[in-house]
Amino acid sequence: MRTSIIAFALGVWLCQSLPELPGTGWLLALLAASGAVAAVLWRAEARARLVGLCLLALAAGFVWSAARAQWRLADELPMAWEGRDVVVTGVIDELPRTLDRGVRFVLRVESASAPVPQRMLMSWYAPRAHAGGDEDAGDEGRVPSLRPGERWKLTLRLKRPHGLANPGGFDYEAWLLERGLRATGNVRAKGENILLDPLAAGPMVLVHRLRDSVRTRFLASLPGAEYAGVLVALAVGDQNAIPQEQWTIFRKTGIAHLVSISGLHVSMVALVVGGIAGWGWRRIPALTLRFPARKAAALAGLAAAAAYSLLAGLGIPTQRSLIMLSVVALALLLGRESAGSRIIALALFTVLVVDPWAVLSAGFWLSFGAVAAIMYVVGGRTGSVPGWRVAVTTQLSITLATVPALLVLFNAFSLLSPFANAFAIPLVSFLITPLVLAAIVLPFPPLLELAHWLTGLMMVALEWLADMPFAMWQQAAPLPLLALAGIAGVLWLLLPRGTPARHAGALAMLPLLAWSPPRPAHGEFRLTVLDVGNGMAAHLQTAGHDLMYDTGPAYGPDVDAGERVLLPYLGAVGVRRLDRLVVSHDDLDHTGGAASLAEGVEILDIRADLPPGHRLHAGGVAPVACVAGERWRWDGVDFEVLHPGAGDDPRRDNDKSCVLRIAARGGSVLLAGDIEAGAERNLLARSVHALASDVVLVPHHGSRSSSSAAFIAAVNAKIAVFTVGYLNPFRHPHPAVWAGWSASGARNWRTDSQGAIRVDVRDGGVNVEAQRLIAPRYWHGR
Repeated sequence: MRTSIIAFALGVWLCQSLPELPGTGWLLALLAASGAVAAVLWRAEARARLVGLCLLALAAGFVWSAARAQWRLADELPMAWEGRDVVVTGVIDELPRTLDRGVRFVLRVESASAPVPQRMLMSWYAPRAHAGGDEDAGDEGRVPSLRPGERWKLTLRLKRPHGLANPGGFDYEAWLLERGLRATGNVRAKGENILLDPLAAGPMVLVHRLRDSVRTRFLASLPGAEYAGVLVALAVGDQNAIPQEQWTIFRKTGIAHLVSISGLHVSMVALVVGGIAGWGWRRIPALTLRFPARKAAALAGLAAAAAYSLLAGLGIPTQRSLIMLSVVALALLLGRESAGSRIIALALFTVLVVDPWAVLSAGFWLSFGAVAAIMYVVGGRTGSVPGWRVAVTTQLSITLATVPALLVLFNAFSLLSPFANAFAIPLVSFLITPLVLAAIVLPFPPLLELAHWLTGLMMVALEWLADMPFAMWQQAAPLPLLALAGIAGVLWLLLPRGTPARHAGALAMLPLLAWSPPRPAHGEFRLTVLDVGNGMAAHLQTAGHDLMYDTGPAYGPDVDAGERVLLPYLGAVGVRRLDRLVVSHDDLDHTGGAASLAEGVEILDIRADLPPGHRLHAGGVAPVACVAGERWRWDGVDFEVLHPGAGDDPRRDNDKSCVLRIAARGGSVLLAGDIEAGAERNLLARSVHALASDVVLVPHHGSRSSSSAAFIAAVNAKIAVFTVGYLNPFRHPHPAVWAGWSASGARNWRTDSQGAIRVDVRDGGVNVEAQRLIAPRYWHGR
């Protein structure tokens, strides 16, 4: 059974790796063929029967996953309705999330004036003139305070699921698909937006109302409290009130799993309630004779875990935890003394049947990996070993076992995780979380105040650990083969004491920890134009140096491209230091991620003309403005600043952009910032021949105010890259500009539909690849 379930899981994973889904006919043919092969092999010896059963399970997992995907993708927004106003009546589902000047919420659609999906993720922003002050629902232009279960008639502008596509980046489209959110969009402020019913009927409406009430009461009881968001997350699973600075501390110390309702908390509630129920049941003989206390404890624990999971909103991670616990409880209720590996296999099968997209989640791999590590190390070996030793061994084993997965998924792991978890797990599990749960039932503020005080004590220690220079091990994402070798090394290291050459498993992990991706050869370079939406950011790498040109936009007051795109990308490619940062000009879509970038990596030199109050001036490296004529050479690659000139006095800020040309034996690249027609004329007057380049980062995202015919002719590029956001409000690139570069002989590339664009300039010439073409998935663009 266990082998067949692993084969089923492999089939699910193979389906989720496809660039396109096969048709229904192909799926039926695959299932029939595998069934026929299994039937033939079933008549042979035992080993052949096992092979046939595994083939059938593999095909079943693949077909089940593909069928579920086809069904979900069919619930889509037609492309013809993107960017158009649609009137929709629907119910607010789940907990709305408060934004800087608005709110984000899930809308369950009941009726619409156009074919729209059943569930959509919406944002409702106040006009900037009304962003501050009182936000009463009745004030025109302000965003009302939304509550779960409200039925609204809204005017929406929608778009199909779309996310940024970068190496090492988060797949937002996969996240939306797993949660059944098949469109995103905004509420039109000038549309007809009417509250129809304050409380509509629905299976989870009352649960979400309760969650909303608990969240509101917690935040009101702890006004301005630094860690109130952590307590809300432990109570109702809403993590939106936890600031990014605290998440950074949790990540560096390896305790992020403690501040979310995960398998640890669900299991803890089940064990505590089940233990109390079993203790009481055994003391009533009449009950014990009718029903075993062990089974009564399992039922009570499962009921408590289900109630806690409901309070958490039954999110995807909580569902997985509840399913795993349900399988264990069912085994106890049926009186099956199954091996731990069989129980975890059944839990794996159940999770994938319910949610075949779970294999795309980091939490799926980490949770099953941690449970498997515990069983591998502790199962059958405890005997008379002291409890403290089992606890220490278990924590160290989990830390070691998850290292390969953490490097593959996050390019990093916490070196201090065992120490942080040693005091954080008992503190959160046995003190803070029980106080939080008690505060849900008993509206007694001192309970929350005590929980907050204990959380503050924990955070003092965690902050001290996180500030240590060796808190995190960071490196580039390893190759799959190295990850597999690392897993094998971990398994060998975790064998029982006395196993010959057990410590040799560490040798198998060394290539994993020592690996770094290859860099361009001497005299060659690589340019990666990142997909940052409405903005610009490009990374240039030579044999021994790294340069970042622009840093992308700010997505909100606390979120920017530096944090969301640049740092994950640099981590994935193994860059921890930038030799130079060039900020073309002071526009937010080019400087928005600069501060986060400076906090995340060391920057040795900054070329930027920024006002004195800019955050980059607060660092240890003072920015210096670009000046035409500046040249430098790195590893056989030549860099030259072409604009602005020393005497230039442009009227428009865009025309202050730093224009940089990079040249090597195999080709050249021109990075033009946001220059417009005036700066283009100055460049042409200064030197027409200096502009000639094989690749150009098209000025001003393809705006009509740039890319004059004379400029296009002077550059004479073979490759034109447009940095644009999906359905951006500026309608970049302009069709005439797109056609102009194409007519000149250039092949056009664009980040919104192709993701990050990678340009390799080698001795043999220029090679271009796009992220969505390198790693396509069937849900991209769907």
